[in-house]
Amino acid sequence: MSGEVVRDQAVNGGAAGGRAADGDAVGGGPVRGGAVGGAAGGGKDPLYEQLKVYEGCPAATSGVGKDPVNEAMIRHWCEAMGDANPAYPAVAPPTMLQAWTMGGLSGHEGRTAAYDELFALLDGAGCTAVVATDCEQEYLRDLRPGDRITFDAVIESVSGRKKTALGTGYFVTTRMDVRGEGGLVGTHRFRILKYAPGARAKTPATADRGSGATTKARPADAPGQGARRPRPVVNRDNAGFWEGVARHQLLIQRCLSCSALRFPWLPGCNACGSSRWDTVEASGAGTVYSYVVMHHPAFPAFDPPYAVGLIELAEGVRMVSNVIGVPYDKVRVGLPVSLEFLRVDADVELPVFRASGG
Repeated sequence: MSGEVVRDQAVNGGAAGGRAADGDAVGGGPVRGGAVGGAAGGGKDPLYEQLKVYEGCPAATSGVGKDPVNEAMIRHWCEAMGDANPAYPAVAPPTMLQAWTMGGLSGHEGRTAAYDELFALLDGAGCTAVVATDCEQEYLRDLRPGDRITFDAVIESVSGRKKTALGTGYFVTTRMDVRGEGGLVGTHRFRILKYAPGARAKTPATADRGSGATTKARPADAPGQGARRPRPVVNRDNAGFWEGVARHQLLIQRCLSCSALRFPWLPGCNACGSSRWDTVEASGAGTVYSYVVMHHPAFPAFDPPYAVGLIELAEGVRMVSNVIGVPYDKVRVGLPVSLEFLRVDADVELPVFRASGG
């Protein structure tokens, strides 16, 4: 595992992902240099000159993990992720690296004045909104139960101003060096976009997805005119899944070595590691294993509140999708649901789950 690097795209509502540079696209929109609250321009940006001073400044010092690495947390994490690797919990999954540094609701002590000053400058310039875009981790050695975690963080970089589909702002990257028993065990880079939100158009009415009735939308929640659902991220690992959706089939991967079913789609089996697989078609029957009702943040293509469920399929795997056909406040754990394919616009169809009898 030494030197292994993992990049993880963290998407907020499908709106942003990855680092933007001049000419890149964020959330389907063009990205280019632009002034916050004004038109794009090629001149000097006084705010950027101020922000750039903070590169290399510490963001947190002498941080201490609230708990040592422990088997209970490893088991909980593996169960939530569906990771049955027999190496755990004797060692911690590498991708738990950040979990051991989290401060919980009470947070951590040790955040520096420089970090607060940087964000105060951005807030004062109107960049009051924030979205996580991606993270990058490097693992140097395994963590084992009993290891005590310490960490330091530095403001590694601040981008020039970027105009994105969300609004104009700046990408801020922090790097956390994580140590176990005094030695460096890994690094965690976390990138956010601090931006000034763009104006949103409103429509007077929208369809209630829970009951099918047309209701008057609250102005703050109304979808923007012409707003589109976030586009699915299709790559070589999951293209077959989306090809199945286009044929109105919900396909689950099956390992050809151990016959384990897995979802979401992965290049290898998380039970035995084999890269050989085929697919089985799901029956479409399932139950709500867990759910959340989304109230905030508002996104132009959606009308909160709405229910997002973790659906346990009859085949035993779980997937995240919308629960429809029942008001959001009537969704319950154990609710029977069945698969439907919902066309959300001319070129996107999505698997959703309708409550039985809804």
